[in-house]
Amino acid sequence: MGDYLKTCETAARAGGQVLLDWIGKFAIREKAPADLVTEADLASQEEVRRILLNSFPDHSFLGEEGNPIGPDDAEFRWLVDPLDGTTNYVHQIPHYCVSVALLRCGEPICGTVYDPVSRECFTAQAGHGAHLNGHELAVSRVESIDQAVVVVSLPPKLTADSRELAELVRVALVSQAIRRTGSAALNLCYVAAGRFDAYWGGKTKPWDVAAGALIIREAGGIITDYRGGALDLNIPRFVAAATKPLHEQMLKLIGDEQ
Repeated sequence: MGDYLKTCETAARAGGQVLLDWIGKFAIREKAPADLVTEADLASQEEVRRILLNSFPDHSFLGEEGNPIGPDDAEFRWLVDPLDGTTNYVHQIPHYCVSVALLRCGEPICGTVYDPVSRECFTAQAGHGAHLNGHELAVSRVESIDQAVVVVSLPPKLTADSRELAELVRVALVSQAIRRTGSAALNLCYVAAGRFDAYWGGKTKPWDVAAGALIIREAGGIITDYRGGALDLNIPRFVAAATKPLHEQMLKLIGDEQ
């Protein structure tokens, strides 16, 4: 396991350096309305994949930018977002990251989220806690929604009747504050670090969440689907919170009964 995490962190840091190296050099194209991709995404993913599969050639690989390697049901599978927070990156907003996770039989066993601007490296290994630059992480102790700073991931495009907007209003009316940062992976890590107290997402992908979900759990937090059941990385609706009472309040605000 130590070799897995070491390689995971090495790959994430290398991908982050690629992103920094590409600043000011890339062209932009859209893969969907308001959903940007750059040469930097592709270059970062290629560097991450090279490091991971050179170290573990028998593992499978799935990254956001396509070209998967190996079967979906492989025992060991790497999930990679080479640039989470693309819009921030394109607009030179310093809040984006590389997310790398290793799944064994579909469950994350180690993960790294690396912010190349702040040089913050969030890591976790199943059963061994979560860390930020080597220091142990712990979620906040907030139990009441009115004391909670809550963060949300919204889809690139919203309409007036979007479910996500209704959820946003409900949470904003009762929480201490609400934030939207543009990076699902960093949102999860910030909950793990006690900076945010709760988080919900509605249109995420497995590579957005895999590493962060493990980091949340290993820091003592809770992450489930919208019904309070086990998190399924392939179902893009989830709720994370620092404490059980706060998690239960979040479910009542944005769960499936709404």
